[in-house]
Amino acid sequence: MEQPWGVVLLGKTGAGKSSFGNTLMGETKFQVNRTATSEASECQAATKSNGEIKLIDTPGLFDTCRDERNLKDEIIKSIIECSPGPHAFLILLKVEKYIEHEKQVITKIKEYFSEEAFKYAVLVFTHGDQLDDNMSIKDFVSENKDLQELSEKCGGRCHVIDNKDWNSNQQDPYRNNQFQVTELLNTIKEMVEQNGGGYYTNEMLQAVERSIAQEELTAGSREEAKENVFKTLLNKMGNITTGQLLGVLLGASVSVIMNKFTSKGKAVGGVAAAVTIVGCVIAAAVGRVAPSVTTAGRVAASFTTAGRVAASFTTAGGVAASVTTAGRVAASVTTAGRVAASFTTA
Repeated sequence: MEQPWGVVLLGKTGAGKSSFGNTLMGETKFQVNRTATSEASECQAATKSNGEIKLIDTPGLFDTCRDERNLKDEIIKSIIECSPGPHAFLILLKVEKYIEHEKQVITKIKEYFSEEAFKYAVLVFTHGDQLDDNMSIKDFVSENKDLQELSEKCGGRCHVIDNKDWNSNQQDPYRNNQFQVTELLNTIKEMVEQNGGGYYTNEMLQAVERSIAQEELTAGSREEAKENVFKTLLNKMGNITTGQLLGVLLGASVSVIMNKFTSKGKAVGGVAAAVTIVGCVIAAAVGRVAPSVTTAGRVAASFTTAGRVAASFTTAGGVAASVTTAGRVAASVTTAGRVAASFTTA
């Protein structure tokens, strides 16, 4: 394999992501956070010694309670590490009773994942020792409506491991981490083949990759270039919430941002804020940002940006818009009803 599979671990704090990462890699690559709080966790990345996998361990992105400022830094790092896109998302959940608090995590996953991103997703359950005797993980999933729906969105792909007790289990082949990891790798391989050998990507991930490549021309290394891009994005995304950033990573960026900043087809506060935010995000990713926005009527605005991005748009009837841009970024926006939008970049 010329390039390693890019694999991203997603889940809430306490799901065992870092421990699972070490189990999957077959060696200790990730620092395991033993504290009771999530603030200490951070984005980590490592490549398997045989070059087969580049694994990105994200912080507790789906935690229902997490410091916004700290989490925003880690989501941006995750976006940079993922660019131009991963071959697989591994969504880690625990084998446990799914009461209201746990259901909120599933709800957040379904909210931020786009349908396209789900094509690259696999459910992985940890704490497999909690499975009843003679029960498979698919049996466990089938007993819960929310888990069943999430599994179906992931194409029925689900596996189970136990980071502690299954490493030495020789009596039951199913309850054995070596067996389960082999099965998981086979699933990832089949999924990559089904997706034409490509990786999941979106406009933001592609723009970040272009920005990193541009920085590499003057930076001493790719790591230095990534650090420069991180600082730029962190500076430019002060008004964007962690939820919107997570949506950028997982493909739901435009709808999340538009819904957050608009109400009943009108721009909040008389400003086309949603389009402004999207424009800034994309422009920031290519390092060419100096927007000025003016609005008239309901949702009519024009904006220009310095450097290689210049754009203007007008709306008709308050709910239809078109955008053309010159230089590095080309985008189109159409809206109908309350909020429906799509951005594409060249």
